[in-house]
Parts: sequence; C-alpha cells; structure tokens
Amino acid sequence: MEQFIVSARKYRPATFDMVVGQTAITSTLKNAIRNNILAQAFLFTGPRGVGKTTCARIMAKTINCLNPSPEMEACDKCESCVSFRNSASFNIHELDAASNNSVDDIRALVDQVRIPPQVGKYKIYIIDEVHMLSSAAFNAFLKTLEEPPSYAKFILATTEKHKIIPTILSRCQIFDFKRITVDDIVQHLHYVAQKENVEAEHDALNIIAQKADGALRDALSIFDQMVSFSGSSISYKNVIDNLNVLDYDYYFSMTADMLQSNTTGVLLRLNEIIDNGFDGQHFVTGLGSHLRNLLVSKDPATTSLLETSQSLRDRYANQAAFCNSAFLLKALEIQNQCDLNYARSSSKRLLVEIAMLQICGITKPAPSDDHKTPAPLAAAPATPQVNVAAPSVPVAKSTAPANVAHAVQATPNPAPLIRSNPTGSATVIQKENVAQAVVKPKTGMFSINAALEAAEKKDEVPVVLESSFSKTDLNHFWNSFAQTHKESSPSFALALLKYEPEISSDYVIRFKVDNNLLLADKLKMNALLDFLKNNLSNTLITLDPVLVEAPVDKEAYTDREKFEKMAAHRPMLRLFKDELGLEAEI
Repeated sequence: MEQFIVSARKYRPATFDMVVGQTAITSTLKNAIRNNILAQAFLFTGPRGVGKTTCARIMAKTINCLNPSPEMEACDKCESCVSFRNSASFNIHELDAASNNSVDDIRALVDQVRIPPQVGKYKIYIIDEVHMLSSAAFNAFLKTLEEPPSYAKFILATTEKHKIIPTILSRCQIFDFKRITVDDIVQHLHYVAQKENVEAEHDALNIIAQKADGALRDALSIFDQMVSFSGSSISYKNVIDNLNVLDYDYYFSMTADMLQSNTTGVLLRLNEIIDNGFDGQHFVTGLGSHLRNLLVSKDPATTSLLETSQSLRDRYANQAAFCNSAFLLKALEIQNQCDLNYARSSSKRLLVEIAMLQICGITKPAPSDDHKTPAPLAAAPATPQVNVAAPSVPVAKSTAPANVAHAVQATPNPAPLIRSNPTGSATVIQKENVAQAVVKPKTGMFSINAALEAAEKKDEVPVVLESSFSKTDLNHFWNSFAQTHKESSPSFALALLKYEPEISSDYVIRFKVDNNLLLADKLKMNALLDFLKNNLSNTLITLDPVLVEAPVDKEAYTDREKFEKMAAHRPMLRLFKDELGLEAEI
C-alpha cells in the first residue's frame, strides 16, 4: 500500500509559477535572479501558511541551478536540482531557529559559512522561525549577516517580524507575504480535487477557504480531513456538519424575522441553533459578518468586498434590497455591544436573546394615537393682577380615566401672596408663577398621586412675613445662633462672632468672613438663614457674606527690614539709633 502524503506536502509548489497568491513577490525574486542583483540576506515575513518557506526553498534551488530556464525557473534536472529534491544538497542548509536558538548554534553556522560551495555558485542558509533566536544569538550573527562571503546567501523566514531586533532588519531585504484570498484558495482546491479524483461542490470549497483564514496550508489540511470524512465526494452539507459551521440559511431567515419584528420566530430559531451545539458567541460573530455583508451588498461598487460565491452574493443582494442602512447600522451596533459583553456576562443566553429582541425592535412600528398615554393637564397662563384675586379658568378637557377625573381640576391662576405687616394688616400682592395647583409629571407619564396631592393643596396660600427688627435684635439672635453651634462647629461659630452683621435695604444682612470654606458650607448658611427668619418673623431676610482678605505678615529678611519691624513695636529703638548714629545694616 502506497504511503499517504498530506496534500500540503504533496502539492507544495516547486517553481515560482506554482506559488499561489504571491505574484508580486515571485516576480520580484525572478527579476533579481535574472539581473543578478541578489542581496546577501532576505527576510520573508507574513502569516502562517502563505508560502514563506516554500519561496525560500524555490529561490535557493533556482539560484544554484546550472541550467535555469528563460523564465528564471529551475530546470529540476541538473546535479544541484536533483540533490536538492532528494534532500542531499551540501550547498543548501535549512535551520530551524526554534530548536537551534543559542549562541553556540549560530557560531557553528558561522564556521560553516567559511567553507565555499562544492556544486553551484552559492551556499544558501534558510533559517526558519528566525524570531526565536535569543538576543545573544542575534548579536553573534550580525557581523556575518552584514559582510558574508560572496558565495553566501541567507534567507530568513518569520511570522513575527516585530520580535526581530532592528539591526537584523536593516541588513535584510524584507518581503511581506499577504494572506491568500478566498478565490485563490478555492481555485487551488479545485486543482487538487481534480488531481485526487474528488468531486467537490464549489460552495463546499468556499467554506473550507473561509475557514482557513488566508492560509493555504490550513485549507489543504481541512481538504484532507473532508476527504477522510466523505470520501470522493465533498458536499456543502458535509462540510458545515464536519467543521461545525453555522449554515448561511440560519442568518438569512433570522434577518428576515428581525425585519418583520417576529420576536417569536427569532427566539425559536436561536433556541434551535443552541440546541444544535453552537456557541452563542459563535452565532453573534456570524450574525455580525452577515449584517456587514448585507451593508456591503447595498452598493454594487462594494460587492467585490464579499469573499463568497456568486450564488451567495446574489442572495445577499436580494435581502439587502429589503434592509435600509439605518437598520443595518443600528443592528451592527447592538451586535457589537453584545459581542463585547458576552465574555463577562453571567447569563450568556439571556444576553444574546435581549440583543436579538432589541434588533427586532428597530423596525417595530410606533404605537398609534389611540394607545398613547394621556398627557398631563397644562396650566393656563397667568394674567398679572394687583390687589385682586385671579379669575378662574375653564376646566381643560382631560383624557384621564373616568375614575380619577374628579381628582384633576383645572389649574387656576397663581394664588396671591399675603404679606403680614407689623401693624397686623395684610397686603395682597399678586406674584406670577409662584405656585401651581397641579404638579406636572414627566412627559408621557400620568401620576395619580401627584394629581390627588395637587387637588388637596390647591387652596393653600403661601404667607410672607415682613416684621421689622432692629440691629440689637439682629445681634442678639446672631450671637445666640453662634453660641448654640460652638460645640458642634466651633470654627463656624467663631467666624460669626468675629465680625458684626449689618442690615442693608430689603432686609439683606451683610457680614464678613475670612475663609472660603465658610462660604462653601451651604448647610450651615441655610441653617443660619432659617434661624433668623423664624426668630425675627421676617421671611424676606437674605444673607450676603463678604470675603475679607486677611492681611499678610511680610517676613523680614534683610537687617534693615528686621530693624524696621522691631522699631514698629518699640519706638525707643529708633530714638536710640538716631542718638548714637548707628546703621541698621551690618
């Protein structure tokens, strides 16, 4: 029985023309070989499975070929090519840096570089996974990499270029390999399927290519797995069953239900997906890709961004015609938020269900006018009047239920304020918008309690007291308040006792404070104001604290300043100085 060889090795490209999806790089290398402008070191970098090591081997074989073709491809017949194919070449050395990453390994390689090639023009060293070398090994390799012998060529390959020190990067020609497109992978899989006499559906190979995520080696490994599962015929259903891929039909039907706000259908379909063994986050991620594809399909200019088969592109275009951009953008926002919160959610299924219901609510029609919540009654504008009571206003028509309609009355004009004079007579003063009979609730809300409380308080009339008082009365109650707060707040009490208050017009009490903290203490200021209003029987009293800057005592530094400061307290020093003719400065 013939030994099985995996497709990734069996169909590994042997020439530059066979390399898939890296046309720019292969053309550059062929031109460099044709024009004999080869650098001493090359660095191939890129994702896994895109052809870095393969291109390094093809290049090593081609530059040592004794009879290259006009297209700069190896002849595969000369002594050098045959020895390389049989893994018996003494001029092409391949080193795995992951297992040979020490300084001693690099020193052994440097010693080998000194020996010239036996067959061919060059001695080529292919170092794979070069980022695994230690820092000491990199430093030991620097000099040889910068000035190698004329016959030595180095080809480095890595998937993590950022881990290589800059001094190595500056000595290499860098080639960045890109991910292989889905179309290129599908085309190559068709070629392999024909060689292996395997019948494969185009949609099945497309799913394999998408699952490979741009890595051709991964796609070939999945292909071998599917051949082992289904034999010589690979169908779309077999692929999605074996690879645990959620079928596109689920996403199309789920989106159709969301557009119709069919919450029942959405929840049942989500339950079916979870019962089939699919993870909730896997579904959420797939739904995000589906919504993105729908958004892309709305414009024919962007349909090329879809990495799907043509039949699937048509399905996306048909469903995108029923979706507006606002719906898709809002749905993508909800899906993205669900994806971010999924990992830390304690009830993951509930999180996904809520997200699906929110998307259903995007297109849900607004409630009709017949079902709207009754709006609160609006108060009629008041008419300013002096010394007369406000006329009543007709009752506004209410949409409230009949059983509470009696509790909600029309809002009268603002009630007059009654000011009590010291003589005992009352003066009627109309003040606009002071009190409302009905308290307005929030828009769209109707509060029965608020309506009942307003009905009870509609007849209440606020009373304003304006009793006159003397400065002696003010000082008495001012000191009384300070004395009662000496224990609870000594700093506030001392600040009140430090300066006497003064009465200004309109019952404004102006007093001095020398601390910003006292001004900021609104609680104690309000307590002082209420105390004075109650004890002086005057509700029109207001406080006007004034911040006083404390004098700054200037520090004396020079001899003259020190003398002046001492003489200000003891005038005899100045007389003593003048009598004896002394100087203040030493």
